[in-house]
Amino acid sequence: MNAVREARERARAEVTRAIKDEARRRLAAEGADRLSLRAVARELGMVSSALYRYFPSRDDLLTALIVDAYDALGEEAEKASARAGDAPPVRRWVEVCRAARAWALAHPHEYALLYGSPVPGYRAPQATVEPASRVAAVLIGVVREAHAAGALRLDPRAAEPQPEVLRDADRLAEEMCPELPRPVIARLVATWAQLFGLISFEVFGHFTKVVEARDAFFDSNATGLAHAVGLRDDE
Repeated sequence: MNAVREARERARAEVTRAIKDEARRRLAAEGADRLSLRAVARELGMVSSALYRYFPSRDDLLTALIVDAYDALGEEAEKASARAGDAPPVRRWVEVCRAARAWALAHPHEYALLYGSPVPGYRAPQATVEPASRVAAVLIGVVREAHAAGALRLDPRAAEPQPEVLRDADRLAEEMCPELPRPVIARLVATWAQLFGLISFEVFGHFTKVVEARDAFFDSNATGLAHAVGLRDDE
């Protein structure tokens, strides 16, 4: 019975993988808003009712693709941090940012599913929240280690976050990093948004005829984001 069950599980995994692969091809060709279970089933030579046993709705398939994409992006960020090892915090931060950018440029359609225009009628469920936080968790980890080592120094010339922003930081601290100073948490949120803004501008073509030295431009800005949260080059 175990052998039969394992064979069934392998077969199901193979079909699931084939469905996702075809869905990704259709994302690249037509966009997420036109993704159709019937079209995916047709391309795979399946009847729609058979595909529904794997993904009951378009939204279930979209969620699976989104989770896979977030996990792939997060894995690249985690590997980059591990490769950097005991490098100074700024270098580790920049390496993680580079990894996120590299994945996005190599997978623009999957990146667009995560950070592009919302898909009409789709609302991301709770299952996407943890995968979506993986890159942020790696960057927070770099900052936490610097803070624990006494190497986190905010620029005293920087404006203090507004009280409303600090209240948000209090809430986030309780959930993720209670030991970090509240101004650092507020700046981490801002740098996270700016990082993916930089990546999105490049992926979606907004730097065309504006920024040509893109590697150097990205590294310079990623370093600036590291400085904004208190990381320093001399540590």
